[in-house]
Formats: sequence, structure tokens, C-alpha cells
Amino acid sequence: MYYFIDGKDFLQRMRNLCSGIVNQLVQTINNDDFLTVEAHLVGSGAKNLETQNEKEPVDLDYNLVVINSSCNINDGKQIKEYIRKKFNIVLKDNEWSDCSDSTSCLSTERRHFTKGNSTEFSIDLAIVHEDHDGTWYRLIHKKTGYVAYDEWIWNVGPNSKGLTERVKWLKDNNLWNEVRDTYLNKKNMYLRRNDNNHTSFNCYIEAVNEVYNKN
Repeated sequence: MYYFIDGKDFLQRMRNLCSGIVNQLVQTINNDDFLTVEAHLVGSGAKNLETQNEKEPVDLDYNLVVINSSCNINDGKQIKEYIRKKFNIVLKDNEWSDCSDSTSCLSTERRHFTKGNSTEFSIDLAIVHEDHDGTWYRLIHKKTGYVAYDEWIWNVGPNSKGLTERVKWLKDNNLWNEVRDTYLNKKNMYLRRNDNNHTSFNCYIEAVNEVYNKN
């Protein structure tokens, strides 16, 4: 069962370390002319949405938002490979191992602190893009077992159009705690169903829409 991480010291140390690495990646990419990006913890804002499933390791979910690209935005392979290589450079500089390329994100190795809370944690970095009409897309690597036949596609976030504006409205109207509760309920609902197709970002979109639509 998922619950929000409540160890403030551990949460702050973990967030500072992981966000520091992700911010280094953002700076490294933005120093080139290939992409312009920014990064956010999923649901970051007035109150964050970091969860843990019982005693299992913590996955910190980040969205790396592609704002501008000098290449064809639909060339998902080129974009993900570029980001993966830059990420590995940053990870190496911080004495972390190379990331792994999963279907929907780039994942780091698991780490833990040697003092205090020893819970393992890692970074899951999803590559996302907001279209001109406010619809959000997530870059997916559809693996076949043979790289030559793999596909890299921008998968639309269901009902994500206008997400940015809805999030702002909910925060402005002091409804973020309700979003957090709804988000946690959805994470646990899909866990009970053994449904692995709903990412944290999809749960986040659903929670925002549900609270927004009833207020």
C-alpha cells in the first residue's frame, strides 16, 4: 500500500540529492543548442507527492519537459538517446552508474544514505512535451527485442489538455490537499488491481481532473 513519505529529514536529503542531479542535467542540456528543457518532480508545488509502497525503495518521479527542439520533435529516438547520453555524463560526474532505458523513462540505480534512514531510492526521469493546445505527451520507447524494429512515440496523456491551468486554479483555491488525497487513493487503487499501465503522471492527471471537475 502506498503512503506519503513523512520523514522530513530523509525526504529533504533525498530530494536535494536527486533534484541536484536532475538540475545538473537540465543545465547541461540547455548549454547546448539541441534542446531547451526544464524538470519538475511529478506534482511538485505547494505540497509534493512523493510516495512509497510499504518498505519498498522510493522512486522519485521527475518530468523532463522538452520546451524547444532544434530537431524534429517527432524524432523520439534522437531526443531520448541525446538525453540518455547527457544523463549518463551527469551521473558519472556524481559517481552514479549509467541509467537504464525503460519503456517510459530513464531510471537510475538505487542508492541509500549511510547515516539515518537507509531506505533505497532512485530517479525515474520521464521525457514529456506540452503541445501548443495544452495537451501533454510522454515519450515512449516501444521495445521489440530488436533495436532496429523499436519505435519511439509521443504517447498522449489521457485528458491532459489544459492540465497546467487546472493545477494553477486548484492551488489558487486551496484544493491541493484534496488533490494529494485523490492521487494517493488512485495509486493504491491501481496497485490493488495489479494495473501497471497507470504511471504516476497518469494518476496525477486523473487526480487533478477529478478534483477540478467536482469543484
